[in-house]
Order: sequence, then structure tokens, then C-alpha cells
Amino acid sequence: MLRGELYDANGDPTLIEDRRKCKELCHDYNQLRPSQTEERNLILRQILGEVKGNLLIEQPFHCDYGYNIRVGNNFYSNHNLVILDCAPVTFGDNVFIAPNCGFYTAGHPLDVVERREGLEYAFPITIGNDVWIGAQVCVLPGVTIGDNVVIGAGSVVTHDIPSNTVAFGNPCRPHKNL
Repeated sequence: MLRGELYDANGDPTLIEDRRKCKELCHDYNQLRPSQTEERNLILRQILGEVKGNLLIEQPFHCDYGYNIRVGNNFYSNHNLVILDCAPVTFGDNVFIAPNCGFYTAGHPLDVVERREGLEYAFPITIGNDVWIGAQVCVLPGVTIGDNVVIGAGSVVTHDIPSNTVAFGNPCRPHKNL
């Protein structure tokens, strides 16, 4: 899975158990009251693989494994963040994510036989420093977004986005230099 090779996520007992544990923690997190900031912070730090500083993820939040997610200092995500972290997902410092965004490292083969067998693949996602991601953005497997980037609302990010740009659209493309 972590090497980008095809794997069977629904037939591997270790992966099934890892997802179950993570989903239990996400459920616990999502049931906490907004005022329970200390408890929320503790559970997030149990879910995520690495936290370098301050973070706030508004509920609800969902991910597959958690341990493949790394966040830098000063990380904020609004409601309904979904991260399918079958491969590493890395966020730099000062990353702000609007509501209803998804980061999806997993994909399924085009070959119908492999797809029927339940095989999938995963490629890492990397988000640089000082990035603002607008509402309802979808980031697909293998994408790198550079530093000082703004991704416009509703974008589908299928390819790398260079640093110092405003990018938007479906597919997402740079439209302005910063």
C-alpha cells in the first residue's frame, strides 16, 4: 500500500483492524462538544501520525488510518474534512482548509478484473506551507501543492500545483501568480 502497489484493503486483516481503530477514534472525536477543546486535541493527537504544533479540525472529521497524516504548525480545517490516508498525506505550516474538502490518496484500477477483486492503489499527497484551500475542493492521489498557494472553491486537483499561485477549476490549473 505505502509503496504505491496494488493491495487488497478489504481482505487484509491488519488494514481492516487499523481502519476500525481509527474510525472508533474519529467517532469519539466527532461526538465531543465543541467546548471540549482539551479532549478534542488529545484525540486528534491519537489519530494523526504527526502534529508539529497548533491545530484545530472542526467536527465532523473522517480518515481511514490516521497514522499516515502529518500536519505542520498552525493547521486549521473547517467542517467535513475527509482524508483517505492509504498513503502519506502531509500538510505544511499555516494550512487553512474550508468546509467539505477531501484528500484522497486511494484509487481503483481501470482494469475491470483487478477492480472486481477489490484491489486499489494509493499515492501520497503533499501540501506546502501557507496554503489556503477553498470549500469543496477535491485533491486526488499523487498531487503536490506548493507553498503560498490558494486553491479556489469547488476545484478538483488532479495534477501538481506550483508554489505562489492561485489555482482553480476542474481540472484545477494555475490562473494567477502571487
